[in-house]
Amino acid sequence: MPSHAAVLGKPVAHSLSPLLHRAAYAALDLDWTYEVIECGEADLAGVLGARPDWAGFSCTMPLKREALRLASEVAPVAAAVGAANTLLPRGDGGWIAENTDVAGMVASLAEHAVHPDSATILGAGGTAQAAVAALVVAGAQRVTVLVRDPSRTSEVTATAAALGLDLEVGLLDADSPALLADLIVSTLPAGAADPLAARSWTSGQALLDVVYEPWPTPLAAAVAAAGGEVVSGALMLLHQAVTQVELMTGMAAPVDEMRLALAAARPNAGV
Repeated sequence: MPSHAAVLGKPVAHSLSPLLHRAAYAALDLDWTYEVIECGEADLAGVLGARPDWAGFSCTMPLKREALRLASEVAPVAAAVGAANTLLPRGDGGWIAENTDVAGMVASLAEHAVHPDSATILGAGGTAQAAVAALVVAGAQRVTVLVRDPSRTSEVTATAAALGLDLEVGLLDADSPALLADLIVSTLPAGAADPLAARSWTSGQALLDVVYEPWPTPLAAAVAAAGGEVVSGALMLLHQAVTQVELMTGMAAPVDEMRLALAAARPNAGV
């Protein structure tokens, strides 16, 4: 069996993926390695070409669309989302693009019993595209994307169209009525959603914030203080890694051991 995997991205030194995958290998008694490789979009083809026999790669920013472009085969969920966070080797060479962010979000929301009718996504990048797909699975009927520049929403609206979802687009503003939705999914980078913490939240709302460090974010703290349900980015990270481990090893992932490793490293991360 292949015995090497890695996380690729730029910057990537902060990633918690090695912690999760290595914990899984130890629990599964696999003598595998999981490396951290600094890799930008222009480097990805070379990194893959030099490692054709590896078990797979986790791809973080800024590689989620480039991974899709370079893949020889694209899994249906990655095709619908328009972004990939996982590359798996094909038996006859080349790579299969997968997206486990969707599974990570769906499992995280289910763990917190969040079943939204309405949802608002903050941001329009690759993670926002995964959020659209996850919300379709979760049964959301009304979904809005809030962005600073509506002209940069072509990818996320294409994802919604591919999934048969009528997506609303609005300006990211603290007074937006869309922030009254049952669920807010923030796909913004650390600090970008902080100004929204000052608005009024309610106990009937939930938040999934993909940021996991620092945690809690000011937005997460504000929603929790109002009595709302808060789902952490670390929990999403755990569940998407669970799916990656299963895809790369062909074995059932040791979820409990992976969760314990993450909780030990980040005791306040919400897992």
